[in-house]
Amino acid sequence: MAADWLVAYGLAGLGTALGVVPLALLDTAVLVFWFILGTVAVWLFGFTPGQFMLGLMVVCVDRPAPVRLGRAALRAALIATVIPALFVDADGRGLHDRLTGTAVLRR
Repeated sequence: MAADWLVAYGLAGLGTALGVVPLALLDTAVLVFWFILGTVAVWLFGFTPGQFMLGLMVVCVDRPAPVRLGRAALRAALIATVIPALFVDADGRGLHDRLTGTAVLRR
């Protein structure tokens, strides 16, 4: 997750350097880039850049198919609120994973 945040920060910093993102909105831009990066990466590849580096991937627990865009976006939105990620069950799945029907596994 820290690696994903650093990638998002770099993209937002690049946007600021190019004059696309105002400096006053840098923090918000980092969150938006993180959300988009996490949603699109999980939807297309099944993992974020940080999860790729750690050998992890996000899978659906209710069907043998890739995570769809809506489910990936809801998962990222729940993680962005921080609170659901703090609550885990006996399997180690966070509330955000339980609510979206996903799990993080080793590749």
